Amino acid sequence: MSMPILGSEVFSSRPVDPDELQRSLPSTVETHTVTQEQIDRLDPLTYEVVRHRLWSVTDEMGEALKRMSGSPIVTDANDFDFAISDELGQEVQVGLYNTMLVGAVDLAIYWTLRHRAVNPGIAEGDMFLTNDPWVGGGLHQNDVMVYQPVFHDGKLFGWTSALCHEPDLGGVGLGSFSPAAEDVFSESLPTPPVKVVRDFQLQRDVADVWIRRSRVPMLVGLDLRAKIGANNVGRERLLALIEQYGADTVKAVMKRMMSDAESRLRAKLSSLPDGSWSATGYQDQSYEGDRNLHKITVTTTKTGDHLTFDFTGTDPQSGVINCTYAGMRGGVMLALLPILAGDIPWSAGGLMRCFDLVTEEGTLNNATYPAAVGRGPIGPAWLTGSLIAECLSQMLDRDLELGKNVQATCCGTWDTAVMAGLDERGEQPAPFLNIIMEPMAGGYGARPHADGIDTGGLFCIPMGRVPDVEMTEFLYPVLALWRREVPDSGGPGRHRGGLGASIAITPHGTSVPMGLVLASAGKAVAQNAGLAGGHPGNSGLDVLARRSRVADLLASGRIPSELEELSDTLEPGQNYASSYLAPGEVFVMTWQGGGGYGDPLTRDPEAVARDLREQKISADSARAVYGVIVENGVVNRPATTAERERQRSVRRDRSRVLRPTTGRRINPDSARRLDDNLVEGTDAGTAVVACRHCGDVLGETGVPAAELSLAAYEGSPAEAGPQIIADAADYVDAPVVFRQYCCPTCWTALYSAVVPADHPMPPLAGLAATSAV
Repeated sequence: MSMPILGSEVFSSRPVDPDELQRSLPSTVETHTVTQEQIDRLDPLTYEVVRHRLWSVTDEMGEALKRMSGSPIVTDANDFDFAISDELGQEVQVGLYNTMLVGAVDLAIYWTLRHRAVNPGIAEGDMFLTNDPWVGGGLHQNDVMVYQPVFHDGKLFGWTSALCHEPDLGGVGLGSFSPAAEDVFSESLPTPPVKVVRDFQLQRDVADVWIRRSRVPMLVGLDLRAKIGANNVGRERLLALIEQYGADTVKAVMKRMMSDAESRLRAKLSSLPDGSWSATGYQDQSYEGDRNLHKITVTTTKTGDHLTFDFTGTDPQSGVINCTYAGMRGGVMLALLPILAGDIPWSAGGLMRCFDLVTEEGTLNNATYPAAVGRGPIGPAWLTGSLIAECLSQMLDRDLELGKNVQATCCGTWDTAVMAGLDERGEQPAPFLNIIMEPMAGGYGARPHADGIDTGGLFCIPMGRVPDVEMTEFLYPVLALWRREVPDSGGPGRHRGGLGASIAITPHGTSVPMGLVLASAGKAVAQNAGLAGGHPGNSGLDVLARRSRVADLLASGRIPSELEELSDTLEPGQNYASSYLAPGEVFVMTWQGGGGYGDPLTRDPEAVARDLREQKISADSARAVYGVIVENGVVNRPATTAERERQRSVRRDRSRVLRPTTGRRINPDSARRLDDNLVEGTDAGTAVVACRHCGDVLGETGVPAAELSLAAYEGSPAEAGPQIIADAADYVDAPVVFRQYCCPTCWTALYSAVVPADHPMPPLAGLAATSAV
């Protein structure tokens, strides 16, 4: 009998039409479903009770996974998620953990129904395992999903799934990160869906093959069993719910949950004006030794009750900074869930009906096999989410009520550092591998009405947290010299971005150098952009203190607190690098805060003084960035007014006016808000955009930004503020600048960014709107 050879195109997944998928299933897989009439007959009380029970089932699955896993990635950082899906894989209820994974779970189930239904078959008591990001389930190979079909009376009723990031699944690099990878063959092996449980029995041969690849097989094996256990909990609770309320009722609730989520999101979109908004971001470096910038760009268009995200123009796949279609979709969900669906139950199967993706294959966020994709979720997928969030925030900022969900970009990237070596503290030396999870404490972006949350977490993991530093020192042969918030790391603005933080680590309990793998972005070009003239948050920075004085300092009873105390040989870590950390040396990581909102010169001086008292900002920042003079803890009002006028004069003197101002003005109080600085009104019967502060008419609604009356300036990135702590020239060859556009009458900043010199002119908030005033 001949065996078909499957090409790489088979190992890819896309959203499917449910009716078409249903028709494609073999007769051996009979599914349970309900009619629209049965859904409509649900009484409200039963619907709410069963809906909340389904929510509690996923919560129990999450608790089961956490209690059985021994990995700090799960138990501390909460980098995992789970879902209940209907018979065709549409996600009914998801968890509040890593929301990017929501964009991939259903894709793996669709693929399984298409390619595993006949051989080896889908039966009661089965569970499948996959870590193939082209199939779905996860966003890169370290995301491993175990999922099971749930049957009732011989019919496929639904699916439960549990997935988490594994610390290491083989490949060239520690933690499966290979900074020099040219393709997927240097990374962890992608495994298409394989039956790991059959007839309720773990398949020992498959499990042994699975854990054999890892440098930490015990943790991977324990996580495998934890995910199986979480699925068992989900199945038992789901069947108990069916026993109590009946299969048809439970399924009707599942279908209505998705429909309700869809209709509520569509209603929210319908209430907003139609329009298009664009954003462009960059990955600085794509592999070890690279010094180039790599672009992701998106245009978000809202028409009626539907969104289209068009990524046309994104750069070709390169190095290790690629993600598959699942990663791109996960990035979209990262932004959409908290910004548009924060008040809607997260029935992702319904929410995802409200948007389309337009994308070119072979690009950074839609990479084709066999591209390296190890950096997928924390590189291009994350940047995709940040750009979508920027577009959605501009869309919502014009609405008084929905504008409460507007937020500048949170920490723009995950700063990856993997340490591995020999732990010599016990009777027998033992290998160890540690992924530094401290960047979980990223800074949140500022909002129109509030500062960002300092070290508040990650946008994509609402339930995330940093590990206990004492537990880290207990588990691994390291000593933390400090872990603290970094003043000035939040993006300046009328509302300040949340602070980022830093940690300093030195080997302690080992006599041999440990391997160190670095993978990050946002050192040359800011990825934590501000909004409405707000400045970006801090650049990331990794530093290796060679020839360190740490041993002598500790021996003398002093705990070092500054880099300069540690060594005179400070080596900046590249974005992508394989390095080492020897005993007596120190690794210092500074991760990112959030972007600011609004012009910093419009910030309440008392808020600046409070930030100064609480060491959120420095005295230099108070004066140079915010224009506030604080003397003995008290704001000097006359001096502050004079300093702010002086800084506006500096903006006037240094800027180039793109198009002369018309001299026309409107009353901004009677115009419609577009963002913190711009309004839309009428002048002589024409729809125009004007400055909200002085009423100066900048141009007609809908014209490109280049045709507006704006003043432009470009200078050194350091002019964005003291939060720019990395030198772009250490990482890339392309020139990087601080770019600012201002109103040419009152000199309020409308846009402030650290970008490549050839960055396209932004379509400022609301200027592409198609609605009439």
